[in-house]
Amino acid sequence: MQTSAPLLGEPLPVELMNTIWADRDGVHDALTEPAGTAAWLRAVAPRAELLAAAGPEAPDEAELARLAERLRGLRNALRRLAAEATGDPRPAAAAPGEPADLAAAVAAVNEAAGAVPRWSALAWTPGETPARLARTSGRAADATVSAIAEEAVGLFSRPERLRLRACLAPGCVLYFVKRHPRREWCSAACGNRARAARHYDRHRRRAP
Repeated sequence: MQTSAPLLGEPLPVELMNTIWADRDGVHDALTEPAGTAAWLRAVAPRAELLAAAGPEAPDEAELARLAERLRGLRNALRRLAAEATGDPRPAAAAPGEPADLAAAVAAVNEAAGAVPRWSALAWTPGETPARLARTSGRAADATVSAIAEEAVGLFSRPERLRLRACLAPGCVLYFVKRHPRREWCSAACGNRARAARHYDRHRRRAP
């Protein structure tokens, strides 16, 4: 099973925010079921050091249900922070269960970041290039949730948060980091949809 969430090559905290997504049928949540959670974790594993290092480790259904709850809680807090950082005007972008205020969202992210111990280890075999390895005393998937939260602390505490954007294309609820000055939308599809909507609106205003 592949994840239904769009993966846009954004930082992992933003990819997690975007597990809430929308299409013509409405707003969807890719983490409502254990299978969807497993699919999303598999999709981001190559970019998540702890998951990549864990190899074939696979949480059972009960663990996946618990992980899904952790990921949704962190995701909802991150979307609240993103709405604050971007001045997001989109009512549909608010996730169910999203913290009501900024302080609650900050507390949720901080709690997630400190939930599972993780650290870096140096590996150096004679004759080979030294390498940095990720280690944890807990399960890799749990530690990855905490690592995403820690990455989010960096995202929101540095000037990079000023490049975070809410995609304002019609019907979109995604976020993205504006790395190019001409980028306005989360994806080319949203850009096309926004231009089509503007074109339609101009012609409607001109019509007698």
